Amino acid sequence: MTHPEKQLTEKESLDLITSMINKAKDACHDTGITAMMWGAVIALCSLVRLAELHFGFRLPFDIYLLTLAAVIPQIYFSIKEKKERKVKAYGDAFMDYLWLGFGICIFLMVFIINAMFRDWEPMADQYKELTQLSASFKLYEYTNSLFLLLYGLPTFVTGASMKFRPMLWGGLLCWVSCIVSLFTNVKIDLLLIALSAVFAWLIPGIVMEKDYRKAKKELAAANV
Repeated sequence: MTHPEKQLTEKESLDLITSMINKAKDACHDTGITAMMWGAVIALCSLVRLAELHFGFRLPFDIYLLTLAAVIPQIYFSIKEKKERKVKAYGDAFMDYLWLGFGICIFLMVFIINAMFRDWEPMADQYKELTQLSASFKLYEYTNSLFLLLYGLPTFVTGASMKFRPMLWGGLLCWVSCIVSLFTNVKIDLLLIALSAVFAWLIPGIVMEKDYRKAKKELAAANV
């Protein structure tokens, strides 16, 4: 009687471990890809914009429109993984929609800020022409703070809900950078954005991707 009970307990333990690995694998796989993608795109956009300001050139398009290159793959991966995954862990749908909504907000904010600049710049030029003084209020110096404010939200929520400290601290870094950017020039602001993107998304995404590979190996070993 003892032997069958022992075998049953081992089987139940193996099933439990397999289930937990599968859940961890799915969660890490999804979040890792999303975080790495956003980290790379935002850091690249910020550094290119910094280069434009520092070296005095301008691309024929707003570099931040490349955020569309992150939104489209994100939608694709979400749909693909939803079809392939037989069981969706609790909270996965929330995370999917959180990051998808974040991507859409970033893309829309680029259009909103561009529209604000179209209305503001003629007034600033007219003020300068009439008074021979530069306008003391520079709208572009505050837009980066708004982006950093938005960047912190999905990062902090994801890190807190998953109990994943690198992303939790990354979200806090975005908000600290948001406050600091109110007192720094636009070039420093862009460096803060690139730094926040790397530490909030790119590095945590790499860590999660490694966890995914590790979980996949453990699952394969458990099934042997």
